[in-house]
Amino acid sequence: MVELLLSVGIESLAFGSSAELLAAELPDRPGCMVLDVRMPGISGLELQSTLAGRAVRTPVIFLTGHGDVPMTIQAMKAGACDFLTKPVRSQTLLDAVLGAIAIDRAQRRASLAERRNRALFAKLTPRERQIFKAVALGQLNKQIAYDLNISEVTVKLHRGGMMKKLAASTVADVVHIWESLPPAVRKDD
Repeated sequence: MVELLLSVGIESLAFGSSAELLAAELPDRPGCMVLDVRMPGISGLELQSTLAGRAVRTPVIFLTGHGDVPMTIQAMKAGACDFLTKPVRSQTLLDAVLGAIAIDRAQRRASLAERRNRALFAKLTPRERQIFKAVALGQLNKQIAYDLNISEVTVKLHRGGMMKKLAASTVADVVHIWESLPPAVRKDD
């Protein structure tokens, strides 16, 4: 499998057992794990659970000659992105790996954007947070001023400060940042 992946420019690491993988220092880059259900030591399904417990979010593909429907369901419910049975065509495996890497890349981008936006959000004053929410929800300055019992000029001043701190140049940027924040951060104060 290492040679197959290398033939299309994908570097990979191979481990002889679950214990080897768990002891390894894994690279911090987009990737995926191809696990067999039956592995020396703990099973692939147990390994998947252990990795999840360690907050390892790398997508998992199962490749096995011993799969059945309940096992497939268990793996997929635990977050596997694919479950392939041996023998598997090389192209099918490559497609699954490339798809899993794309998923990981997108998840990493989203996580990075969320962390960045949380840090920007933390810089806002309580009033700027109120304005941020109102703008993100589509309210006009006049409505925001009325709801907060402040002047429209004051809304514009806070809105300008909020947009500068968020590095947002358009309302669309504000909405995008708002939507990238988890609900717990967006909650009312």
